[in-house]
Amino acid sequence: MSNKVIQIKNLVKRYGDLVAVDHFNLDVREGEVLGLLGPNGSGKTTTINCLLSLLKYDRGSIEIFGKPMKPSAYATKAQIGIVSQNVAVFDELTVHDNIDYFCGLYIKDREKRKKMVLEAIDFVGLNDFVKFLPKKLSGGLLRRLNIACGIAHQPKLIILDEPTVAVDPQSRNQILENILELNKKGATIIYTSHYMEEVEQICSRVVIIDKGKNLAEGSKEELKTMIKTGETIKIDILDLSKEHLNRIQNLENVNAATFKNKILEVKFRIGNHNLTNLLNYLGDHQVVYGRVLSELPTLNDVFLEITGKELRD
Repeated sequence: MSNKVIQIKNLVKRYGDLVAVDHFNLDVREGEVLGLLGPNGSGKTTTINCLLSLLKYDRGSIEIFGKPMKPSAYATKAQIGIVSQNVAVFDELTVHDNIDYFCGLYIKDREKRKKMVLEAIDFVGLNDFVKFLPKKLSGGLLRRLNIACGIAHQPKLIILDEPTVAVDPQSRNQILENILELNKKGATIIYTSHYMEEVEQICSRVVIIDKGKNLAEGSKEELKTMIKTGETIKIDILDLSKEHLNRIQNLENVNAATFKNKILEVKFRIGNHNLTNLLNYLGDHQVVYGRVLSELPTLNDVFLEITGKELRD
């Protein structure tokens, strides 16, 4: 079994009468990419800030690399890299000097730091922009700079909080590939995102948090077995009466049925013959249909059923 990089037990954080983190438990194992998901106000950021000893908490314990995490745990902090949602770089420093500054917070040996800075620049693909000021960079390049500043000292644990917000698809793919490469090189990663497809793509395990509590955790496949939602079937239909829609909603195993923009969408609970039953109904009632698509449950379906909320709330 892999070693535990992080162990949080019964963490409680209050703001007056508000319980932001409510007896939260979390283990993060060495070498995994853990997706931490929750709607706004769920306690994600508060948990991370407690984890980093940026916030005092009311109860519980936090260990990182087997040692208690405290504000004075500088040796432990030196092994952690943070990439925040808000880009945190110095506007007056070049790309190179920004990375050098943040790396220098942990690496004092100049020759060693020089090598590590160059490796970070090469890793995120900023070789052609080393003399640029941040204001001259596109949004995607600025995000890459933000990542380079957080990982240049080659930390064992990397926390990435919404690292792809407001970037173009090409830059997003580059960032995700970089994250997987960091993981292959041995880094353990905590990843938060509002983009479910990113979590599906890179995370080996997912924890869903809401109201400060750990609601569910497991691999993507394990989470999908925890919910009632089975397949979603979409069918192109030119016209469908409200009467037919109501009858379809009453078919066996149907969770919900909608008809919009000439597409019938039916969400089923897990069960047998769902597609057959639906097509038989349409055929028996002479409803003309075209293309039929069947989709398995997504991580978004899991999140919505478990929390009752959209991730982007």
